[in-house]
This record gives sequence, C-alpha cells and structure tokens, in this order.
Amino acid sequence: MNSLNLDRLTTERRNEKTFGLDEMTISAALDLMNQEDQNVPTAVAKCLPEIERVIEQTIYSFKQGGRLIYMGAGTSGRLGVLDAAECVPTFGVNPEMVVGVIAGGKEAMTIAVEGAEDSLSLGQNDLEKLGLNEKDMVIGIAASGRTPYVIGALEYARSVGASTGSISCNLQAEISQHAQYPIEVDCGPEFLTGSTRLKSGTAQKLILNMISTISMIGIGKVYNNLMIDVKATNEKLVERSKRIIMEATEVDYETAAFYFAEAEQNVKLAIVMILTQSDKEIAHKKLVQADGFVRKTL
Repeated sequence: MNSLNLDRLTTERRNEKTFGLDEMTISAALDLMNQEDQNVPTAVAKCLPEIERVIEQTIYSFKQGGRLIYMGAGTSGRLGVLDAAECVPTFGVNPEMVVGVIAGGKEAMTIAVEGAEDSLSLGQNDLEKLGLNEKDMVIGIAASGRTPYVIGALEYARSVGASTGSISCNLQAEISQHAQYPIEVDCGPEFLTGSTRLKSGTAQKLILNMISTISMIGIGKVYNNLMIDVKATNEKLVERSKRIIMEATEVDYETAAFYFAEAEQNVKLAIVMILTQSDKEIAHKKLVQADGFVRKTL
C-alpha cells in the first residue's frame, strides 16, 4: 500500500500531544503516556455492542463443539496466542478449544518473520492445517485493519462456513469487510507514532479478555464470580483451588482440602459434591445433566 493509504489510518497518524517527545523529562513523558492510555477503556466501551455479538457467536460455536481460533500477525498475533494459552489453566479447557495462530509460526512470537503477514495464502494454509470446519469461530486481529494474512484467513473461514469476527484499531477497516462480526476500536494516534503495541495493543488485550472470559462464563466455566474449572498446575493454584471451594460452599479449609482430594483436584466437582451432598459419581452425573453449570445442579 502507498503512503496515502497509510495516512488515512488513525494508528499511523502523528499524535500532536507528543510532539517533542525526545526532549521531555522522564516524568513528563510518563504523565503524558498515562493520560493517553486512559483513552483506551473509553474507546473500548463504544464497541461493547459489537463485542457482545462476537461473544454470542463464540458461545454458540463452543456449544456446537467448535473452537475459537485467533489469527494475527506481529503484536496482534502474539496477543491472540497469549489469550488462547491462558484459557487452558484458567478454565480447564484443552489446548485445541481456543487456539492462537500467528503469521510465521512459533518463531514469530519472539522474532519478526519477514513477509509472513503480507501473504494472503499463509492464513488459509494455517487454517487448513487446523482442519477448520463450519462449527469454528475465527477472529482476525489486526491493529491496522489491513493485514493480508488475516484477510486471507477470514476469507477462507467464510468459504468453509465458519463464523468470522475481526478486531481492528481503525474505523472503516478493510478486514471488517471480510468478517461477519467486526469490531473497530479507535484509540486515537499512538503515543509513539505507529507503535501499535501501545494503545492499540492494550485495546486488543482488553477485548480479547472480554471475549474469552465471558464466552467461558456462557458455557459453565464460572460459578458466581469464581473460576471453578481452574487447573491446579502448581502449588499456588492448588491453594487457590481450595480457597475457591471454600468461597463457593462456605466450608472450612480442612473440608475444602478433603473434597478437593476426593474429587481428584477437580474444583467444580468438589463444589457440587459439597453443595448437593453427593458422592463423586452422583455429582458427576448432576454436572453432565446440567451441561457443566454448577448453578443448574442445585
């Protein structure tokens, strides 16, 4: 694309408030950067109706046995990979349920892979390797809203009947034309011109947090405001698991620890055992009948 097209992008414009940035004191630069960052939640708030539609469709895909697949390049891709990876311990899902794919593969998580984001075909190729199907939800992430890798992925996803969403940080973004459920968040020009790992990256992280967390609530991974499907993969999480059981059931530490062990470290199962006064087998049946929602077992 030529410079004229780039000049239209909010993410590429110079921020007049940060002119003379290299001459500012550390204190002044920090204060100004903090002020700019405060614009991000306000910008995200304007997109809540669009984010809601993406979440509704993601929940539907999960209930059909489909996956949530993030596609992006550079910072956008890394944020997608990060959100997907964190769903595994937080919500106890298998790694195949929420997948983050970055242009250029794993190497691109730490080192830029030249030309990967400029290929329309690489996005399709990566989705083909995943065996994309019509039950899946594909969300393309691109701060510029014009990344060919993401556009190619979205077009392929639509061709196989998968649901599609997009997250961009420019209005009237090109990728929005290739997604059923586009999200466009405008945070204004970056603190450092064109550095979309800053406000744009923060906005994308906030939106991804919303999509994954609230989608998981929608399929029974949360009781009250507790993450009841957390996986106790280290000592800290073992203790957190016991506290969750205590808070969900109002039992003491020793009782929580006993049921945690009885349930073979399955927090949700332990909670249902206590709340319904059931043994492990009956509690498991209750959860199956309730589609995994603790509240429905009561």
